[in-house]
Amino acid sequence: MCGLAGIVSLRKGDTPNEKILLAMRDVQRHRGPDEAGLYIGKGVGLGHRRLSIIDLSHGQQPMVDEAAGLALVYNGELYNFELLKAELEALGVAFHSRCDTEVVLRAWQHW
Repeated sequence: MCGLAGIVSLRKGDTPNEKILLAMRDVQRHRGPDEAGLYIGKGVGLGHRRLSIIDLSHGQQPMVDEAAGLALVYNGELYNFELLKAELEALGVAFHSRCDTEVVLRAWQHW
């Protein structure tokens, strides 16, 4: 199971403390030895320690679409992700990886 960390601030214009978020993420190093990621935006910070299962090369998290204003960390296995991806592609949604995390992001964005 991957390691997930997050900080949410309800104060307008606040940016989460990167040092604290890194500490929260890295204390879980044992949960995700394959990769580490960090995203800090207005009011939210996300950290991820990755345990590779699907698409070992292109599953960087947090997965972010700045243009859409979306960011997510995800742990799990979406068993029908190929079917959902094909359905979304038929609707004109473009993908940049083969990982199920992007399918979750694009599904959230589209539906």
